[in-house]
Amino acid sequence: MDRVSAPLSRLVHSSGLGVATMLLSILLFSMMDAMVKWLGGNYPTQQIMFFRCLVAMIPVAAIIASRGGLKVLKTRQPGLHLLRSLLGISAMACAFYALSLMRLADAISILHTAPLIMTVLSILVLREKVGIHRWSAIIAGFIGMLVVIRPGQSMLESGSLFMLIAALLIGCNSIIIRHLSARDDPVCITFYFTLTGLLVSSIAIALFGWVMPSAGDWVFLIAVGLFGGIAQYLMTVSYRHSEIAVVAPLKFLSIVIGGLIAYFVWAEIPDLQSLAGISIIIAAGLYAMQRELLLARRSKR
Repeated sequence: MDRVSAPLSRLVHSSGLGVATMLLSILLFSMMDAMVKWLGGNYPTQQIMFFRCLVAMIPVAAIIASRGGLKVLKTRQPGLHLLRSLLGISAMACAFYALSLMRLADAISILHTAPLIMTVLSILVLREKVGIHRWSAIIAGFIGMLVVIRPGQSMLESGSLFMLIAALLIGCNSIIIRHLSARDDPVCITFYFTLTGLLVSSIAIALFGWVMPSAGDWVFLIAVGLFGGIAQYLMTVSYRHSEIAVVAPLKFLSIVIGGLIAYFVWAEIPDLQSLAGISIIIAAGLYAMQRELLLARRSKR
């Protein structure tokens, strides 16, 4: 193999690994969402969150051990970690509760407006400049979201308001993670989030009660945490081995996968209004992502 083809081969292999891990991550996250929806009708949200965080500690601990042990958890930003964790746990609680009430594809599509919310927050908080193209994508994305959630008195009953709050909190969280990631290892951020979730959900269970799982549901509860923890790590691996331009658009496949799972498990079929809103959200998200990457490449020249 010559000097030119060897680096090219490594690049193709690395990119292929990034795509493969992202696809597996999306599949696991979609399966986790479906199991949360399945369990939500019989178990309180805090109990599902407890298993999500408890079992997720297993892969998190394995990653910490592979990174040299507890020294990777040292941080000079404890306040930001606490704020990020509380926002993240609140987002998880809202999303898990909404999943028990909503059609799966609708719920996942609303969550995909979080990057658009993050862009708006970047303008307001970080004073980032945004041109007409990204503003158009933001406005279109929010129109698509309104089409899906159908604003009105039924928003509380349908769960769409809780999922909208979850997307808003995720957008806020992303801004904080930007600052944390500049100094702290990603597994450090994940650990403190998971630990906080474990503590908060344990307190909630002590206050509001526990429902003894059936034999079959034990499997689902454990799988929620295991799938969520592994999927989070695989997504990190994907971004490490591939350009964001290659793998980030794949995340919208979760809407399709979620829709297929919902069809075969619950016979859910989105109506025309939902399909229209979901299509607008996907198109706006992909366009905004394309503009972000274009501007990033121009700034490097």
